[in-house]
Amino acid sequence: MIIYNRTSYKELTLKSYQKEKRRLQIELLKLQEWVIDSGQTLAIVLEGRDAAGKGATIKRFIENLIPKTMRVVELGVPTATQNRMWFKTYDRLLPKKGEIVFFDRSWYTRGLIQPAMGYCTERQYKYFMKNVNKWEKKHIKNGLLLIKFYLSVSKENQQQRFVFRQKSPLKYWKLSANDLNAAKEWDLFTHYKEQVFSNSDTNDNPWVVINSDNKMIARLNAMRYVLFSLEYPGKKILKDKKWSKEIPEYDIEIDGVKFKDLTKEQYELLYRLKGST
Repeated sequence: MIIYNRTSYKELTLKSYQKEKRRLQIELLKLQEWVIDSGQTLAIVLEGRDAAGKGATIKRFIENLIPKTMRVVELGVPTATQNRMWFKTYDRLLPKKGEIVFFDRSWYTRGLIQPAMGYCTERQYKYFMKNVNKWEKKHIKNGLLLIKFYLSVSKENQQQRFVFRQKSPLKYWKLSANDLNAAKEWDLFTHYKEQVFSNSDTNDNPWVVINSDNKMIARLNAMRYVLFSLEYPGKKILKDKKWSKEIPEYDIEIDGVKFKDLTKEQYELLYRLKGST
């Protein structure tokens, strides 16, 4: 398992975040062009609890990529056939040559959410756990490049994000009754998460765990890890940046609302809220 939480982003300001995101997205385009030109297949998995920031992280990955050679897969509630033929379902969803596919939850739903919520049988769960490494190894042997992220959010931050979603006129739809029910099974989900890590974290194909209590930092860390992991033409060495602890002007924007001329204490409070939304 790889714990990838870069402390160089600890004092990141909104302006610095935008600048660093742009820098990484330029490199991601170079990476995508290499995938296209060389016929690679790249799958990037994002797992984690509800409100861990999976979708928001993928959004920042793809916002400047070439659309026709990139896909986002979010299976949602599987059909009876998909549920019964789990690995074959994902055989069809994996990237084709020259394509990058992002999985907002993946085949690992069978090892995480489904058993915790009773959405699969014990037999289906055990079959998955017994065969997932062999299944992944088969595709990797055939050329698949696979990166598996787990975004780790604390219980307190998850609850806070649920409140934000519930009260937001733009994000209320992101919170479902199922999300609230799953949150009640925090300890049971933790048990299944630990089983997945123990079973499917291999030297050749490790899990990469990123703290997502601050979503902005988590997004940068995920993009940075992908770029460090793969070699592509024109790659720039991504040197660490030292972010200043002092911010000359305390302004911030949240959900389109600008807050200006803040005190340092006001800014820090709103910055923590923004990092959690």
